[in-house]
Amino acid sequence: MFQGRSALAIDAKGRLAVPTRHRELLQALCGGQLTLTLHVQNCVMIFPRPEWESFRERIGALPMSSIGWKRRYLGNAIDVDIDGAGRILVSPELRESAGLGKSVMLLGMKNHFELWDPEALKVEEAKLDIAAMPESIQEFVI
Repeated sequence: MFQGRSALAIDAKGRLAVPTRHRELLQALCGGQLTLTLHVQNCVMIFPRPEWESFRERIGALPMSSIGWKRRYLGNAIDVDIDGAGRILVSPELRESAGLGKSVMLLGMKNHFELWDPEALKVEEAKLDIAAMPESIQEFVI
């Protein structure tokens, strides 16, 4: 469903314009209803609401020994709607926790998006070790 990257800006009120190429699909999939939460890698995940509900059920089913992960994902979740101008509000708490400033990078990740600080994304991408590529990726014909 979602792929590619978009360099975007968050305005002074914390609003982010959803790229036009994704808006129509998001309206069809979920009526513009999204859920934002923190990712383990210090970015913000953005889910269409039906995808979030599936993810939430999987997280909720984790054993009590995973309470920290439940807290990370569920405790930081915020429901938002795409407004009439095609924007969503990224809460100050999520922006601060993920280290997001004015400039951000939105990545389409099939069934959700990731919202990154561009410099943090560069650091994360630099960590990819081609020699340590998972076997499941090595099997791809490139």
